Amino acid sequence: MAKKNTRIVAIANEKGGVGKTATVVNLSAALSIEGQKVLVIDMDPQHNTTNGLGIDATDDSISIYDLITNGGEYKTHDAICQTKWEKLDLIPSHIDLSGAEIELVDEEGRENRLKEVIAQVADKYDVIIMDTPPSLSLLTINVFAAASEVVVPCQTHPYAYKALEDLFDTIEDIKEDINPDIMISGIIPTFFDQRTKISREILERLQTDDRYKDLLFDTPIRANTTITASSDKGKPVVFYRKSSYGANDYMALAREFIG
Repeated sequence: MAKKNTRIVAIANEKGGVGKTATVVNLSAALSIEGQKVLVIDMDPQHNTTNGLGIDATDDSISIYDLITNGGEYKTHDAICQTKWEKLDLIPSHIDLSGAEIELVDEEGRENRLKEVIAQVADKYDVIIMDTPPSLSLLTINVFAAASEVVVPCQTHPYAYKALEDLFDTIEDIKEDINPDIMISGIIPTFFDQRTKISREILERLQTDDRYKDLLFDTPIRANTTITASSDKGKPVVFYRKSSYGANDYMALAREFIG
């Protein structure tokens, strides 16, 4: 039976280094533990999400690059990789994705390529989560054109906090020009360190700022070296070390996300 309410989620922030890829990998894995059928789509040419889910971005595997550039030659299910974990699938990225923008520049409907890819399989999943490049590009616009919602990881740091306004403006432009249904559904505080004054101050600003407070998840993702170690092993932290702060935080976030 088809799923009627698949959540199509972009994890996005135009600022790099805020924990975007870690959020994609670990939130997706936590959601699968909570019983959600999840598809991850890695739209970042650096393919860190692909590696983080234990899949090699090899030359011979069909990737998201092939799906959005080859004009229907491949079907979406041809590119779906089953990860080692139940209910967690991936469409991998590839380094060639960095050239997709140039290849698609003269193509009609180029901003909707990803939306067409997703439409073939959306009814098979509860949640589709997309990683994005850390800059506004045609790849990012494809993600925003396909998404029903955007979740924003925000490092508890002044630069990341200030960058939120630009992202909100970008989403507003996308809403007006390309995808009227898109909305920002949540902000995740990341790299939170209770020991530092600045981290506590930025979290407090997020909690009190009228623009952001109603969107803020109650669960901050604490700074935790186990998250980094798990990514090096190609294993989400919720499977790598279940008792760690990182695993506990992402499980709590997943339950909040579902709720």
